[in-house]
Amino acid sequence: MSATINAKQVGELRAKTGAGLMDCKKALVEANGDFEKAITLLRKMGVADAAKRSGRSASEGIIESYIHLGGKVGVLLELNCESDFVAKNDDFKLFARDIAMHIAAANPAYVSREEVPESIIESEREIANEQAKGKPPQAIQKIVEGKLNKYFAETCLLEQSFVKNPDQTIQELLTEKISKLGENMVIKRFARFQVGDE
Repeated sequence: MSATINAKQVGELRAKTGAGLMDCKKALVEANGDFEKAITLLRKMGVADAAKRSGRSASEGIIESYIHLGGKVGVLLELNCESDFVAKNDDFKLFARDIAMHIAAANPAYVSREEVPESIIESEREIANEQAKGKPPQAIQKIVEGKLNKYFAETCLLEQSFVKNPDQTIQELLTEKISKLGENMVIKRFARFQVGDE
């Protein structure tokens, strides 16, 4: 027996997730009125939606700047999208600001693991191998992979936990925004400046 879904429930789900009304209603019907299940369904729909959009060209966007309190840390960020319309959207601008603020706080070195030079990955792999010496061979490989993933999670922006919501990575936040705004978005590049840094 399916639960009856009312407009109030749909409105609450929309307020909590930012998803479209029809998507919220569909998720609630599918989840039989279970709010948490509906949120999970919406997140899955968002990931699928974002994956469909990822191949589309993102040649519009903005350069966002963020200066941390006291003027000791500054960030310039290029965030791209598909259209000028979305680039002017307040939600898009706020997202760019959040990402720039996160970069100021978390100090990533790269946007994604694909940008990490092979020489650095090899160096990290050697260090992890050295630390795992004496363990069984099958354990060493898992330990090395685990340490490499930890390195990527610390140094790659997309894999870092968002400073405003540590339960969500920057990649998950980006996927959510792509789904919400209906366009592919790319964090193209950033530069972080800190007083006294070489």
